[in-house]
Parts: sequence; structure tokens; C-alpha cells
Amino acid sequence: MTYFLRRAGFFLATLWAAVTLNFLIPRLQPGDPAQAILSRLSGKTGVVSPEQLSAVRKMLGAPDSNLFTQYWDYLGALAHGQLGLSYTYYPYSVSHVVMQAVPWTLILVGVTQILSFVVGTLLGAWAAYRRNSRVDTVITLGSTFVGTLPFFWIALLLVFVFAITLNWFPEGGGYGGGSSPGWTWLFFSDAFQHSVLPAVALLVTGPIGWIIGMRNNMVQTLGEDYARLARAKGLPRRRIALTYGARIAILPNVTGFAIALGGILGGTVLVESIFSYPGLGRLLLEAVSNKDFPLMQALFLFTTVGVLIANFLADIAYGFLDPRVRRTEAA
Repeated sequence: MTYFLRRAGFFLATLWAAVTLNFLIPRLQPGDPAQAILSRLSGKTGVVSPEQLSAVRKMLGAPDSNLFTQYWDYLGALAHGQLGLSYTYYPYSVSHVVMQAVPWTLILVGVTQILSFVVGTLLGAWAAYRRNSRVDTVITLGSTFVGTLPFFWIALLLVFVFAITLNWFPEGGGYGGGSSPGWTWLFFSDAFQHSVLPAVALLVTGPIGWIIGMRNNMVQTLGEDYARLARAKGLPRRRIALTYGARIAILPNVTGFAIALGGILGGTVLVESIFSYPGLGRLLLEAVSNKDFPLMQALFLFTTVGVLIANFLADIAYGFLDPRVRRTEAA
């Protein structure tokens, strides 16, 4: 029980620190959102009067009180689920804007994360089971080589080959102009075609970390005393690999997978920007570019809270799966 209470206390303290940093970081960024909006609207002249600046600030609801007062107002609004209005998509609320982008990121990044974890873990376990063989060499060296390739280069290469040269898939976007979002077969098929290239780009490099991690963990686990004892007893090699190797070696990967799932809400800024995909990553880039403090705060908060919750659940799962963790904490 002490272990679980300490984990809960650490979670709450970290959550408060994350919420506070989430409030401070956007405000430490130089620039004024009202100034940025008027600069774009004024064109080449770039002349902005103080009256215009004041009017836009009032329209956006930009706070003009001291930082301490803003912080308490921020905590109060957060407690009531009020995230404010988006400066970029005014007059829409931040909640509305974020909810429009969440399904795109959850489907694209969520599916690719799960596939990457499953494929990477299986390949890593196979490489460890066949260690020092040709299979191990091909998997290890192949994944290491692919890991050295820049992600943006892979994404641009996919666009050039499959979208521009072969014209098999669209260059970017979430869906084409001929369809509109809805529960129709036309929209789903169109959205699927637009998601293929971003998904492939994520799947090329996604499994690499799971492959290397699983292989190294399993090789180390198979070298432990209990694995040697199992071999001395004459147990089948496959049973030793699955029962004594993979079962224990997968635990660190489970923790990493939980944190990776928690980070899905942050989207993938690079891939969504390259493919103009309407997810949370692209939304974050727009919010930073336009000094959209409420939208930035919401996206940072969703990402941070998602990772913290996933990490907390992983700690709880570890406490049940491995009793040694609880005994170490109690000591």
C-alpha cells in the first residue's frame, strides 16, 4: 500500500508542476498575439495604431492583469473546464478546435503506435531468440541503418515517389475536396487514402526502438541464473525463450509503450506538417506561430496529463506484475 500511495502523491505533485509550467511557458515566449494578427492584416505597410492593438486585445480576451492574478484565474478556469477562445480560430473555443483535431491524431498516431509496438517487440524477441545468427544480424543492422535516416527525408521521399511520381496517393490533407466529413463510405475511403503515406512514414521508423530494446532486454534476461538453471533442467529452448525471456524482457517495453500512448495527444508535429494532416501536431505548430496562448496551453496540457496518467498506470501495473518493486519501495 505504501508503494501505491507514494506513486499517487508523486503523480499529484508532478501534475501541479506540469500545470504551472504549462501556464508560464507560453507567457515567457516573446511576442504579442494581437500584434501578430494586426501585422498580418496590415500587409506591407505594417502600421498598427495603439487603438487597434487595444481593440484586438479586448476582442481576444487577452489578459492584462499581473502574472499572479492570471495564474489564479487560469487555475479557476481550468477547474471549470474552460480553456478560453482560440486566437487563431476566433471566435471558436479552444475545446471546439481541439476536439475537431483529436480524432485525426488518435486514429493515425494511435494505430501506428500500436502496430509499431507489436511489430517491434516481435522482431526484437525473434532476433534475441536467434541471436548471433543471420536473422539477428539482418534485423539488428537493418533497424540500426533505418534509424540513421532523417524522418523528414523518408516522409518527403514517400511524397515524391508515391504521390507526385506514381500518383497513387494524395500529397497531403485529411480528405479531398470532393468529400465532406460524415459517416459515409466516400469520406472514410477518401480519409484512408490520405492517411496511408503519413502512416507508412511513421511505421518505417516507429518499430526501431522497440526492436533494439526488446532484443537487448531479452538477451540479458536469457543470461540470468534462472534461465541457465532452466537450460540445465533440459527445458525446451523455445519454452525458455518465451517463459523466462520474453515474459520478463517485455516489462520495460510495456512502460515505454504506456508513455508513448500517453503522448499521442501531442500529435506528431513533423509528419502532420509535411503531409498537411489536420491533427493536433499541426494545430500546435499553428498555435506557436500565431502566439495562440490558450490553444498552446490546452495542447501542452493534454500531452503532459496524458503522459503522466500513462506513467502512473504503468507504475501501478508494475506494482502488481513485479512484487519486487513493492518490497524495494517499502524498504
